[in-house]
Amino acid sequence: MDPVLIAAACTVLALLIVACAAVFVVRSALDGADSKDRARILGAVAEVMRALRGKR
Repeated sequence: MDPVLIAAACTVLALLIVACAAVFVVRSALDGADSKDRARILGAVAEVMRALRGKR
């Protein structure tokens, strides 16, 4: 197999794993939260996503 293809597949797989982990963390955080705290939790998640993308 081509090493570039393997590297691309590993990168895509790693991004998929990180995305799934983020979804599970948010779901577990929102599961036991009151409705008044949900906006704050989602705002914090948005801040983390902006920081990771370099927009902050």
